[in-house]
Amino acid sequence: MRVLCTSTGSPSHGRALLPLARALAAAGHKVTVASTAELAPVFADDDVTVNICLPTMIPPSDAPADAAPGDAPATDESAADDGLDPHVRKMLGLLTGDHALASHEVLTKVAREVRPDVIIRDGMDVAACLLAEQLGIPHLPIPSGLVNMVDPAAMLPGMNRLRQGLGLPVQDEPGSLYPYGRFDYLPAEYSFSRYPATVLSYRQTTLVDRTAGLPDWVTRLPADRPLVFAAVGTALPMLQTVLPEGAPLPDGMTDPAVMLRAAVAGLSQLDCTAIVATGGILLDGIEPAPHVHLTDRIAQPLLLECVDLFVTHGGYNSIREAVRTGTPMAVVPNFGDQPQNAERVQELGLGRQLADLGPDAFAAACRDILTDSATATRVRRAQRAALALPDVGQVSADLKKLIG
Repeated sequence: MRVLCTSTGSPSHGRALLPLARALAAAGHKVTVASTAELAPVFADDDVTVNICLPTMIPPSDAPADAAPGDAPATDESAADDGLDPHVRKMLGLLTGDHALASHEVLTKVAREVRPDVIIRDGMDVAACLLAEQLGIPHLPIPSGLVNMVDPAAMLPGMNRLRQGLGLPVQDEPGSLYPYGRFDYLPAEYSFSRYPATVLSYRQTTLVDRTAGLPDWVTRLPADRPLVFAAVGTALPMLQTVLPEGAPLPDGMTDPAVMLRAAVAGLSQLDCTAIVATGGILLDGIEPAPHVHLTDRIAQPLLLECVDLFVTHGGYNSIREAVRTGTPMAVVPNFGDQPQNAERVQELGLGRQLADLGPDAFAAACRDILTDSATATRVRRAQRAALALPDVGQVSADLKKLIG
């Protein structure tokens, strides 16, 4: 098979694609990844062809909050009663607007060279969906917060405007966004998606970076108390590097330093050993307790295998990795799908959302999760269900069936 993949958004999106791309390459298929410059390094150590061609995606911050998906007028029926958060509506406007057209143009050129049999696309990439329709080939999105969160019916008007502009037939079914199904790394009973679809689920891997291991200083940490890990994800740290100096974060996002400072202050009051991964974000002026260790980055999937509590922003990658390793979660959501993910974690009983970020309340909430045997039982049950999923190597046979 010739497989064209797309990777955009933040590095976590690349890591969600990587197990699929890696498994297909290992099975002898030719895999090409169309990527942004920021995500290309994720695939540097794997046997795939990387084409840095996609435009960087920066969430909008200056469009009117009532703009309809696809830059339609605010009076468009599609925006009148869609129930969408204004920030989500802005994002859909970006995804089905000029960004999609620019992505489609470059992907069309790549496809002429690759001649793909199937497309595996980023969940935020609708241009690849349209390209697959033009080529008459299957396409599926990777595990994605956007796919989980947004009703495909809300995207249908913007998608149909794009189809009309490209001379494609318009579609009546919202499911036309993923008619061949979607990928996931969680079992159905622990799904974070609000909308039904055919799902190809595989076991979440703990091996992402082949060369990354835990640093020696981790092995010397005390083992006679709970180990707590806090991290803020990759999206916001990446955005702060690509935005113009001094530019504010896009609407709906808050400074990730707020969550990190709360974690440092709260965990400093907890009887534990703590590791806080800052993502390179400066935390000047804060003094962690001796048992709280700050690091820019660490191999999160590996560390979670020996962690007793994960304080997380609630990104979908992090959620899945915690379920895979049976790690209870304290979720401090920021933007996008993270608030929904935090609610789902609490609904499933795999942890709780932290609303009060004061040091005392933060420490008390973490202490409660660490000592809650019911949460520990539910997390172990979810872990077993996740481990029972097929190995990601099954993707080769599954895609051959779709193509056939």
